Amino acid sequence: MKTNLDALLTALYVHLDDHVLPSARQPRKRGPKRLLTDAELVCVAVAQALLRCDDERRWLRSAPTRIGHLFPRLPGQSEYNRHLRDAGPALLAAGMWLARQVPTWEEPLRLMDGTPVRCGASRVTVNRSALGEIAGYGMDKSHHAFYWGAKLMLVTTAEGAVCAFSLAHPKELDERKQALHLLHAHRCAPGRCPIVCDKGFAGAGIEAAAADLGHVLVRPARADEPADPRFPGWLRQRIEAVIWTLKNQLGLERHAARTTEGLWARVCQRICALNAAIWHNWLIGAPVKRSLIAYDH
Repeated sequence: MKTNLDALLTALYVHLDDHVLPSARQPRKRGPKRLLTDAELVCVAVAQALLRCDDERRWLRSAPTRIGHLFPRLPGQSEYNRHLRDAGPALLAAGMWLARQVPTWEEPLRLMDGTPVRCGASRVTVNRSALGEIAGYGMDKSHHAFYWGAKLMLVTTAEGAVCAFSLAHPKELDERKQALHLLHAHRCAPGRCPIVCDKGFAGAGIEAAAADLGHVLVRPARADEPADPRFPGWLRQRIEAVIWTLKNQLGLERHAARTTEGLWARVCQRICALNAAIWHNWLIGAPVKRSLIAYDH
């Protein structure tokens, strides 16, 4: 099988339709019959993210040429946008199923970090946007700047497959509380699972709470602590590379969402696309598991 987008979409659709999102179990909704099943919609959304088409109108103009031979029935822009906003549960189920299929899911090692997802840059957006229930003002310490948006927390495997994630209001949940909520929901390999994170997760409270859940937080030393030469700084940088892939290559910074449902669906879309690429690279034996070069053209 060649390492290209057609091969990935074909394999992804077969597995989703057989094991994750079978068409026979989808409830019939009111209104006109949908052109795409959930499995087809997930594949089209993954293709959009991998081909870096952030504008949905532009994507649906180019989609018949690029993937029309695989999905001859493509909806219009309004229908696609509406169904994509409602496809958050399907994209989440597909992304988490893909994460469990990679071999590193069974390894007792995880990476964890948080990053802001900016949703607006003007006061008019803050006052009139439908994102107010999840977006707020926060501080991006990495760039020493304030932002208006949501906080995304990620737990990934060593090669970058996202195992768990959450979106939260930056004022209602600080980084440590959001991390604990996420660790409560995440179940990794049996036994004690070390989680490599940054020094923002330092503190006796969060370390004890994580230990109660079976996790050991591995982090760099703070300024008032002696440095530990055994800390894997090179491994800590991997989660930063995963975040860069999501934001720049897969367009998370350019999500253009205007509602809470739309933001959640677009975050799930990017994470599902990343997990799909890593899963397919494992299938074909690609040397770099997080590489998207074979699928972005």
